[in-house]
Amino acid sequence: MSKTIVITGANRGIGYAMTKLCLARGDTVYALCRKSSADLNQLQATFKLTIIENIDVSTEFGINNAVVALKGITIDLLINNAGILRNESLNDLNAETITEQFHVNALAPLQVSHALLPNLTNGSKIALITSRMGSITDNTSGGRYGYRMSKAALNIAAMSLAQDLKADNIAVGIYHPGYVQTDMVNHSGDISSDLAAERLIALMDNLSLSETGVFKHSNGETLPW
Repeated sequence: MSKTIVITGANRGIGYAMTKLCLARGDTVYALCRKSSADLNQLQATFKLTIIENIDVSTEFGINNAVVALKGITIDLLINNAGILRNESLNDLNAETITEQFHVNALAPLQVSHALLPNLTNGSKIALITSRMGSITDNTSGGRYGYRMSKAALNIAAMSLAQDLKADNIAVGIYHPGYVQTDMVNHSGDISSDLAAERLIALMDNLSLSETGVFKHSNGETLPW
């Protein structure tokens, strides 16, 4: 049965790969992004895809644009995928980029989910693309202060969402995609965007209230907090 799926950051990388996969299997997809891409435009020419631009999830303007564009649309699966990666070290601690990552990686997914709650219904799902770099237990190398901190914050926000939405029968998935070959890491990952998308969508398909709020690797492994 086809689903109505909303994906943020859908113009490239994992977001684009998930968009492509969902369209190919017959889902209706709303691709949210700041600006479309040639690849995304090509998909629109073939599939039932709606591209919604000017969605900067870190701004009130961008979130309002999403709310207006999706008014009256019932969402089966909301995938909060948009994110950024900056690089700080103890010797180069940049408070500006740390704050930027908090806005985009942690606060924005929560605000998007909150703004689109009227579009969700009994049985809808919310997925948040996080990172194992947000795991305190897994941090054995240090560095990447803003990214690690923002993803840890996203994880706890996702857990609160999972608890708060249980009564509405809305499950929340918290997913580390793997080390994926995207622009974010200069394509130095160890799995492709397509493989990551395939794994993530399979987990989202199987997500239920019995696993709401569980922090998972795309390979199915449960990750430590």
